[in-house]
Amino acid sequence: MKKITIALICMLLTAGAAMAQKRFTFGPKIGFDITHLWGEGASHGVKLGYQAGLFMEYRFTNQFAIAPEVVFAAQGGTHDKTTRHINYINVPVMFKFYVAPAFSIDLGPQVGFNVYSKMTNSGANLDFKKDTKDIDFGVGLGATYNITNDVFVQARYTMGLTKVYEYQKGKNGNAQIAIGYRF
Repeated sequence: MKKITIALICMLLTAGAAMAQKRFTFGPKIGFDITHLWGEGASHGVKLGYQAGLFMEYRFTNQFAIAPEVVFAAQGGTHDKTTRHINYINVPVMFKFYVAPAFSIDLGPQVGFNVYSKMTNSGANLDFKKDTKDIDFGVGLGATYNITNDVFVQARYTMGLTKVYEYQKGKNGNAQIAIGYRF
């Protein structure tokens, strides 16, 4: 019985130490996006959007971490009087390098799953999901600043690597500012 009690105490102390170091954290994040379509044949202006989702971060060391996310993002662009709403479930996997205890540089791939593609022009809505690709690959570069141990802000730009439409070469561009809470 003594061995079991000692083992349980050791496990609790180890778990407490791991939580104190916050090696593994997760939580919600929300923010806004400034999106556009870029590349050959894409003459779209910026569109303001939003994002909301969940993240997880695991710190391998004090300097290196990995942070996968699942985020809904309202993306798209504008052209003349037409706004293109192309919404995605984005799954970025960011590799984080902490240059200071509260500041990291983030870089990593992203895959986006198109869930909604509509155009609005003078109040009329047109579904153009059949004209857009289902999957979007990109790469993100940004930074995270930990305001406290639990609250952080992020800034990131994600550049699309694959074309959005079946019929032209435009790609997604997405500047993001978000705030999150760690559990």
